[in-house]
Amino acid sequence: MAQTSTEKIFTEFREHSVAEFFKKNQQMLGFSGKTRSLTTIVHEYVTNSLDATEEAGILPEIEITVQEIDKERYKVIAEDNGPGIPEKHIGKALGQMLAGTKFHRYCQQRGQQGIGASGCTMYSQITTGKPVKVVSRYDKRKISCEVSIDLKSNSSKIMNAVKEEGDFGHGLEIEGEFADVKYDKSSFGVYEYVRRTALANPHLQITLHDPEGQAHAFPRSSDKIPDKPMIVQPHPMGISTNDLIDFAHRERECRRVSSFLQERFARFSAAKVDEIKALCPDVDFNKKPVELQWVEADKIIKAIHDENVKWIAPATDSVKPIGSEQIEKSLNNILAPQFVVVTERSPKIYKGGIPFMVEAALAYGGGAGKKAAGDLMSSEVIRYANRAPLLFDNSGCAITEAVKGIDWKRYKLKNFEEEPLSIFVNISSVYVPYTSAGKQAISNDDEIVQEIKNAIMDAARNLQSYLSGIRRDHDRKERKKAILRYVSQLSHDLPDLAGKGKAADIEKKILHLIENKYSTQIEDEEEGKNGNGNGNGNGKEEDEEDEKEE
Repeated sequence: MAQTSTEKIFTEFREHSVAEFFKKNQQMLGFSGKTRSLTTIVHEYVTNSLDATEEAGILPEIEITVQEIDKERYKVIAEDNGPGIPEKHIGKALGQMLAGTKFHRYCQQRGQQGIGASGCTMYSQITTGKPVKVVSRYDKRKISCEVSIDLKSNSSKIMNAVKEEGDFGHGLEIEGEFADVKYDKSSFGVYEYVRRTALANPHLQITLHDPEGQAHAFPRSSDKIPDKPMIVQPHPMGISTNDLIDFAHRERECRRVSSFLQERFARFSAAKVDEIKALCPDVDFNKKPVELQWVEADKIIKAIHDENVKWIAPATDSVKPIGSEQIEKSLNNILAPQFVVVTERSPKIYKGGIPFMVEAALAYGGGAGKKAAGDLMSSEVIRYANRAPLLFDNSGCAITEAVKGIDWKRYKLKNFEEEPLSIFVNISSVYVPYTSAGKQAISNDDEIVQEIKNAIMDAARNLQSYLSGIRRDHDRKERKKAILRYVSQLSHDLPDLAGKGKAADIEKKILHLIENKYSTQIEDEEEGKNGNGNGNGNGKEEDEEDEKEE
């Protein structure tokens, strides 16, 4: 066979934009499957609205409308009361991949890459050929326009813009038409996503108008706006040689490598710079950061990781959890369970320098769990990252892995899959290690999985105490019922055997003895409890009893 020349092979060499890449690999953004695609669209719009309103200090109000236009073709309208988007930023925010306010900031937010909303614009365009319609109200201005993406150049196109001035309030409305999508009421659908969003965001008021014309309103249960996330500096233990070179070559203010290290990284004091200098005698720390070479940066990174160099852990006040009180309010408001317990772990560090925090809650009975066959309920795991629900890629997620690794029988849950139980887990971090750009599963890092397990087990000990109380109460009632069956016969037989007394008087005395015995048992148990119904106890004694039984 004749060989093909190198020049001929490379005649097909082409450059492609990131927008073209995601058009061909749309599943990486979550557009895979009809139900998932529609849920992904709502997810991207809702998370953007929540981030924007919280950053502006506004209690969020969001309305989502899903209208069926044709078979597997829907119109989605997302409207919020946020700060709106200024005219000059509308195109980049909604029509350009990897453009936005989030990717370059070391700050805890729901969105991270600056892809989501632009991905929805792309999906509308490639499935219906239509742009998205946008109405932005801000600073006594209102702009209405249509936005699309030039996929070859990854640039936005603004069409039919209409500008008005006046007191229009503030907020953003996006309307898009999407094909090859489907609305259903499954555990992966839009309704479930909205419900779970309301669970993790008690300060949110959100309404879903479904294709059947029904309005599903989830009123807020708290008027407290979450604290604004802090923008923090990266910790030296969490950066690589490439990161250091990238930071240094973008530096425009610091004149020396030594001052650059102190200004741009957390916990890098002047004394620490001196320690690193001693380990890198052939690196010039007085040179400009833009002149730093790879070999020099590599030596600095190796010195940073030297076992004799001790670092203060990064500040954890950059991590903003939901809060145990807010989670409990939300679960009671939406699930109305018989029992709820929330645990909030202290912040931890993973990958050497990234702080994260786990919150876990268990809701049992009432509306907790999910519907199974008939009227039966089964357990459900409700996963979150920075308050945003994770509905898909369940099997590959660290939260699922942690739940599977727990011995639930130890906590009085003999048939875990068949219990009316909701397991709520939220991970808060400046950087959440998602497994893909679709942001639906968290990487199985050992530190994260173990911390999730610890949080859930903390809550499970309190649930165990509660279930033990239910079991004791049930057993007590059954014993009492069994004894009461013989009272009438015994009260008639005793006068005959003794030759004195009246059956009615004896029956009354026996009933009094029985009631007194069981009421005394209840009082003794109440006094001996460590916890109570809201899950404040630690369940240690019950835990030890279980270990002995096993």
